[in-house]
Amino acid sequence: MTTEIVDFFVAPDLSIQDAMKVIDQGAAQIALVVDDDQRLLGTLTDGDIRRGLLHGASLDSPVHQLMNHKFRFVRSSDNQGVILEMMRREVLGQIPVLDEDGLVVELLLLQELLNPQKLDNSVVIMAGGKGTRLRPYTENCPKPMIPVGGRPMLEILLEKCIADGFSDFYFSVNYLKEQIIEHFADGARWGVSIRYLIENEPLGTAGSLQLLPVSLTKPFLVLNGDVLTRLDFSHLLNFHTEHRAQASLCVREQELTVPFGVVQTKGIELAGFEEKPTYRHQVNAGVYVIDPQLLTLLPPNQFTDMPSLLKAAQEVGHRVAVCPIHEYWLDVGRPETLQQAHREWCVQEEP
Repeated sequence: MTTEIVDFFVAPDLSIQDAMKVIDQGAAQIALVVDDDQRLLGTLTDGDIRRGLLHGASLDSPVHQLMNHKFRFVRSSDNQGVILEMMRREVLGQIPVLDEDGLVVELLLLQELLNPQKLDNSVVIMAGGKGTRLRPYTENCPKPMIPVGGRPMLEILLEKCIADGFSDFYFSVNYLKEQIIEHFADGARWGVSIRYLIENEPLGTAGSLQLLPVSLTKPFLVLNGDVLTRLDFSHLLNFHTEHRAQASLCVREQELTVPFGVVQTKGIELAGFEEKPTYRHQVNAGVYVIDPQLLTLLPPNQFTDMPSLLKAAQEVGHRVAVCPIHEYWLDVGRPETLQQAHREWCVQEEP
């Protein structure tokens, strides 16, 4: 939403008359009743006020007397497609989004979900890898075309981007590229434009960006073609702009538990034990925003991976921002994660 979420907040002891001003001034026609920590206590609409007045309440009554305590809400990690289906089914014009602590992080409007803002930023999807870790699945099929839930991963990623408002796409292709080009063609079947960056030799996750037209003037997304995520890519673009970055890298926290007791030493002396410790790291999520000016840093016709480009950008003074993502994310690069995708993604797709 373009309106700040705090503009919809009211305190439980505020008068109904003052709460009505919040409802009338907001496009959502709702007030969110929160405590001092912005934890949602209830919701208030015109309907709630009318019912309260009919039962003897006055405009000076406190909000908590009329608010709806049994409000509907969703979690920030929930599938947006499922949310949309639920809002349609239950005729909900708006619904608050809460984090795991019950704090309000967003207010979703049905009209905005049905008609997302159209963005003219381009999207580059890396779809040229051989997928050697996924053999034998990739012996006769490019990795991004492996189906999950009956649809190629690349098609799932394309439709996710379209739902987030994007319509201008470049697919970087190499291995078994004919299958990808034949399936997607120019994108007309999806109502978008798809063009192809054809690598005669593998150029890496950043090297193929030098094949982009020089006419690009706005920041563009770069996505690995084997990533499944519920991240709203338009929100990532906003993050990039708000932090005045020239590049933004998405990261995801991963946990690694050592299945043994770790021995700590000091020289040849025993210093201590740590039983099956868990380490947390931020890993590269394979999702980026890049400003076109960084393309001049790419060495021509050379294999270049994305970390090398980002480090080169930092070395000449460009800002590289790191955006942590909490939404569903899975790198489908190995047989076990492919099976995980079949289990998890298809369940999330169900209304």
